[in-house]
Amino acid sequence: MPPDPTLRACSYCNKHYKRQGFRTHEKACRKQIEQQREDIELARDIRHARESARIVKRGKCIIPYTEVDDIQIRYHPNSGRPMQVHHFEDYRCGPGAPVVSLTIDPEPWRPFRTRIDFEVAELAHEAALTHEQIDRLIRLIHHSRYELFTLRNHKDVRNTWDAASYKLTPFTKEEVVVPFRGVDQTFQFYHRSLWDWAIDLLQDPEVGPHFVFDAQQLSKFDGEKFVRFIHEPWTANMFWEYQSKIPADAKLLAFILYADKAKLSSFGRAKGYPVVARCANLPTAIRNGEGLGGGRVVGWLPIVKEDKKHSGKPAFVNFKNTVWHTSFLKLLACLVPLSKLGSSVKCWDDIVRIFYPIILILSADYEEQVVMALIRGLMGKFPCPICLVPREELSKISNVHRLRTSVDAKALRARARESTTLEVREQILSSESLRDVDNSFDTMEHTDVFRALSFDKLHFNDEGNFDHLWTELQKWIADSGRQAAVQIDNLQIASFESFPRWRNLNHFDQVVSVSFSDGTKYEDISKLIVFAAHNVFQRDVDPRVYLLLRCIRSYVELNMYASLEVHTEYTIRDGRNTLSKFAELMDIYIKDTADLSEKSWNFPKIHLSAHLFDDIEAKGVTRNYNTKPNEKMHGPLKDAYQDCTNFKNFAEQILRYNHNSLIAEYIRSKVDCLDTQNLSLSDLPDLSEADELELTEPTDTQHFSLGSRQATKSFADIEVDNIGNPAFDRFRIKLNEFLNCAFAANNIPYPDGRRVRLTADDMITEFRFIKVNYESLVDWRVSTDYLRCSPMFHGSPRYDCVIIQAETGAIFAKLLLVFTCTVGNVQYPIALTLPYDQPVGAHLRKDKDFKFWRVKAKPRASAECFSVQSIIRGCVLAEDGTRPNEFLVVDTTDTDMFLRMEEIRTETGYR
Repeated sequence: MPPDPTLRACSYCNKHYKRQGFRTHEKACRKQIEQQREDIELARDIRHARESARIVKRGKCIIPYTEVDDIQIRYHPNSGRPMQVHHFEDYRCGPGAPVVSLTIDPEPWRPFRTRIDFEVAELAHEAALTHEQIDRLIRLIHHSRYELFTLRNHKDVRNTWDAASYKLTPFTKEEVVVPFRGVDQTFQFYHRSLWDWAIDLLQDPEVGPHFVFDAQQLSKFDGEKFVRFIHEPWTANMFWEYQSKIPADAKLLAFILYADKAKLSSFGRAKGYPVVARCANLPTAIRNGEGLGGGRVVGWLPIVKEDKKHSGKPAFVNFKNTVWHTSFLKLLACLVPLSKLGSSVKCWDDIVRIFYPIILILSADYEEQVVMALIRGLMGKFPCPICLVPREELSKISNVHRLRTSVDAKALRARARESTTLEVREQILSSESLRDVDNSFDTMEHTDVFRALSFDKLHFNDEGNFDHLWTELQKWIADSGRQAAVQIDNLQIASFESFPRWRNLNHFDQVVSVSFSDGTKYEDISKLIVFAAHNVFQRDVDPRVYLLLRCIRSYVELNMYASLEVHTEYTIRDGRNTLSKFAELMDIYIKDTADLSEKSWNFPKIHLSAHLFDDIEAKGVTRNYNTKPNEKMHGPLKDAYQDCTNFKNFAEQILRYNHNSLIAEYIRSKVDCLDTQNLSLSDLPDLSEADELELTEPTDTQHFSLGSRQATKSFADIEVDNIGNPAFDRFRIKLNEFLNCAFAANNIPYPDGRRVRLTADDMITEFRFIKVNYESLVDWRVSTDYLRCSPMFHGSPRYDCVIIQAETGAIFAKLLLVFTCTVGNVQYPIALTLPYDQPVGAHLRKDKDFKFWRVKAKPRASAECFSVQSIIRGCVLAEDGTRPNEFLVVDTTDTDMFLRMEEIRTETGYR
C-alpha cells in the first residue's frame, strides 16, 4: 500500500513524523545513535583493559583482582551458580536483560485485519470516542486510502477488540455468596487468573528475559570488606528464605498485590475496588512502569453497602470482612494448589521451569492492611497489623513487641471456635484483636500475611506522620499570631514564597493554611518547613515549638532514609539510629506538651515506623511496596468511568476498557518490534560523514551539556552590559588568569607558545542552561540536574547554585554566567561563579539541633571562573536572613544530596 504522503519515517527510530520539524528530529536521532556507538566502543575498551587484570582464586570461584567498589554477587545455593565479582564499571544496579533472538510475528495486529485497522481502533480507544464518533472517523478514512482499511463501523471495531481480548488473560465474573443474619447475600466479583497473567509475562519474549528467579546477596567492596546492599526483592532476606523452602530445582514466582477503594465520580459517590498485581521477579523499572510488565488490574472486589441498622456492629463488620476474603480467595484459588505442588511452565526461552507462587508483598494503606490481616483496627487493643503493641503504647516507637504470625493467628482462631460461649470466644479473639473470619491468605503455602504486609511510605509517612506533625505546627503558628504565618509564607528571606525553585520540588506561595494535600506536596512541605521557620521560633522564647521543629527535622531525615533507592548495611544502621533519635525527641515533646494539649499521639502510623527497616531488610527498599505507583492507576479507571460507561453496572464496562487498553499496549509493542526488525542497520548512513550534525551546544558527553545558546558577544559588550555589577569587575583579566593557571596545571600547551591574553574584542558565547550528569551516591547510577543561569526564566531571574570540585576540595557556589570562549581553535566551557566558601565562624546551637550546614558567600567582586567540567551537581541554598551573606544547604532535595551532606558532615566531624 502507498505510504501516507503527509508523514515521513525517520530512518533511525522508524517512527513517523510530520514534515514540519522532521529534519530537526532526524538530526537529534542521528546524534543519539552516534553517542550510543561511542559508548559501546568505550565499554569495549574498558573490558579489554580488564582482561589483563590479575586473576586470583577464592575457593572454587575464579574472580578478578578485587578493587575498591567491586560488586560481589552470591547466589542462592539452589541456583547452582557460583559467586561472582564484577568490576564496578561493568556492573549496573539491577541485572539487564540478556540479548535474545526474538521471533517476530509478521502480522502482530491480528485479529485486526490490517495494521491500519488496529491503529485506528487504538486511537479511538485512547481517545475514548463514542460509537457515533468512531463511525464518523471510519467513514472519513474510507474516503482516502493509503493502506487497505477494512473496519466498517463501531460494532466491527468492538467485535475485533473482543476477538483480540484472548491474546492475554481476560477477566471472568463469579458470584460471591456470603450469609448475613441467615440470608445469603450475593455479590459480583471480576478477576483475571493470576497464574495465567504471570504465564503471559513468562512467555513474552520482551518481558521474559528480564525475570530474575534466584535470590542474591549483593556486596560492594569498600577497600576493607564487602558491604552488603539491598534494592530489589530478590536481594533481600525473604526471597532467599523462601527459595530455601522449595525444591532445589524449582523457582519462586513472587507476587505483589495491592487493593484499595477508588473514587470514580467527582464527589466520590461511585467507587471501585481494584486489585492490582505486580511481579516481584521483575526489576523496579519494569514492575513499576507502564508497559506490559508493569502493574495490572487483576480483580474488582465487591463493595458492601452500609446498612444503617447494622453499620458499625461487630457482626456486620465481620460480614464485610468475610465478603472481602471470600472474594480474594477466588482470586488466589488458581495459586493455592500450585503453591504446594509447583507447576512447570515453558518460558520465553523454551526452557521448562518449575515455579512455586507466593504472595511476597502486600501493598496497602493502614485501613486496607487491617482488612487483610483481619484485625480490629484503631479501636482494638492491639491496632498494629504486624506486632502486638498495646494501643496505649503506639507512640513509644522504640519498644519491641511480639510479632504476629499466620500460624499463631490461625491457632488462636481455632481455639476461640472451640469455646462453648460467644463471650469466651470474644475474649480469646480480642486478646490479640483478631476477627472471627477465615483469612484467604492462609490457604497459600509459604505465605504469611503478617510478613507480607509492608511499610507504605505514602500513607504512613507523607500522608500519615507528617500530617500529624504539620497539623501540630499549624496550631502553634496560629497561637503565635498572624505575624508568624506571614513570616513563614511571605516576609522571610527564606520563606516558602522566596525559596529557590528546583526541579521535581513543588514551589509554594504559602503553606501555613494548607490543611489537606496529596502525599507529594506534603513531602515537599516537610523538606522545606524547617528552613522557613527556624528564625520564627527561637529556642529560648518558644521552647516547645522549637522542639517540635526538631522532631520534624528528625522525621524528615527518617523519611529520606525511607526513600533511598538502594540501602547498604551502613545506611540501614544509620536509618535505625535516626529512628531512635526521632522516637527520643517525640517522647520528650509528648511529655512536655501533655498538660497543654489533648492530642493523643498513640496512632498506628507513628508506631509502624518501628517496622520500616525490618521491611527493607526482608523485602528490599520501600519503592517495592509503596502504594504510590498503584494509586496512580486509579486515574485511568476514573477516566474510563467518566468517558466509557453509562454509569450503570459500570464495573464490567470499566474492566472491558481496561483490558482493551492492555491488548492495545501488547499489540503496539509487537508492532514496534516488527518495525525495529524491518529497520536494517545497513541502511543507516555512514556516521563518519557528519555533515549535518552542527553541534551548536558544546558538550562533555559523559558529564554535561549546555543549552539555551545566546548571541555571541565581545568582552567589551559583556562589561558594558554589567556596569555596576562587582562580579564582572576585571572579568576578562580574571578569565585570562584562570585559563593560564588551568593550562599550566593540566599541561596544556599554550597557543603559539604564548600565555593566553584575551582582548576586549574577543568573543564569547553565553549559555543559560546546563544539564549536569553525576553518579548518585545512592544507587551509583547516572542522575541528572537541570540548571539555569538566566536573568529571566518564567518571569523571574534564576541563578542556580552548584557544588564545584575546587583545588581545595568541594565548595558551594552560585552560577553567574556560563559561556564558552575559544583559545587556539579550541572551545572551553567556563562558569563565572560566586563561591560560598568564606569562613562562617562558630557554629550556632540551632545548626547542630537542625543539622544545618552553613556556608557564607564571598563579596561579589570575588567572583571566580571555573571549568564547567568541575561542577559536581546542582544544589539549593536557603538564605538565612538573620546573618548577612550566610546560606543553609538544603540537604533534603533528593536522596543523593542527603547522603552527600551526611558524608561531608562525617568527614568534617560535624554531625
